[in-house]
Amino acid sequence: MKRFWSLFSQTVTVALAGYFVVATLKPEWLAQRPSVSSAVALLQAPVAAPGTLAPGSLAQAARTAAPAVVSINTSKAVEKNPQSNDPWFRFFFGDRGNEPQGGLGSGVIVSPTGYILTNNHVVEGADAIEVILNDSRRTRAKVIGTDPDTDLAILKIDLDRLPVIVLGNSDGLQVGDQVLAIGNPFGVGQTVTSGIVSALGRNQLGINTFENFIQTDAAINPGNSGGALVDTAGNLLGINTAIYSRSGGSMGIGFAIPVSTAKLVLEGIVKDGQITRGWIGVEPQDLTPELAETFGIKASEGVMITGVLQRGPAAQAGIRPGDVVKKVAGNDVRNVSALLTAVAALPPGKPAQFVLLRKDEQLALDVSPGVRPKPPTQAR
Repeated sequence: MKRFWSLFSQTVTVALAGYFVVATLKPEWLAQRPSVSSAVALLQAPVAAPGTLAPGSLAQAARTAAPAVVSINTSKAVEKNPQSNDPWFRFFFGDRGNEPQGGLGSGVIVSPTGYILTNNHVVEGADAIEVILNDSRRTRAKVIGTDPDTDLAILKIDLDRLPVIVLGNSDGLQVGDQVLAIGNPFGVGQTVTSGIVSALGRNQLGINTFENFIQTDAAINPGNSGGALVDTAGNLLGINTAIYSRSGGSMGIGFAIPVSTAKLVLEGIVKDGQITRGWIGVEPQDLTPELAETFGIKASEGVMITGVLQRGPAAQAGIRPGDVVKKVAGNDVRNVSALLTAVAALPPGKPAQFVLLRKDEQLALDVSPGVRPKPPTQAR
């Protein structure tokens, strides 16, 4: 028995010594290997199917809207300097000014027949316009009509099997809604950025005559102009048109024209070839407490008329400088932007009721709007 215990203790000692040596010099030999049962369980574990969207993914919205967003390349011939043929002029200044100027923007296909919405400043003054689809097809486009007052333009291309975006409801937008901006910034290729609606009804920015912008923090950069602002279903909510920037790049403040405005412009240009808006010939100014006190007006809201065009529609109806417009065709008017929008929506030649405040007296006058004159072309 004593001999047996001695043999057992020696065996255990040798085994422990061997384990210590292996653990010190070759620890990987002792690593636990998966059993057959655990390997089978791993193979049987559920695996995400190809194409499954991650929680919170906006990939479906991008896939839905992106095919209808196009890139727009424009070129404009530079006016030749009358002295460019003079040898001395060429000696001092070289051969310059002969290369055409190029422009870059985006657009959105809104009709199977090839109508494209974009910004007026993207195509303004262009001699040639090329549209590049997301499937790499290229074609020339022609301008059907422009509306500088809203900075919108309608192009037309002739291709078959065109992807068309679905027009959404911009009037139902709320601050905080998720949105995507799709376009071709800096010419790098189609790009999708995401953000939220930061504000609604932005105006008095000095960008367009009629301003009712959707503000978003989705990144918008040069080249995105004319591109799509879409909701999480891929429906068009607006046309990206401008950014606020000190560096030329996105600073989280971008502006888009609501699709409700773009739709009216599209229908007007396609149907009538132009946009016809009402006009009454006045110079308006937002009513301030200082103006109200100066003119002795007991009102806190409205638009003061500071000038009236002689023999214009407003003058013929009896509107005078100092009057405060409170309502137009039953709609409240609280600022100049609201007055311009309300008057522009009036059919020319059809009388509409204006509710005014003149001193302490409230008046109701019928005004027959004229046709709004076309604005002069301005460099943007």
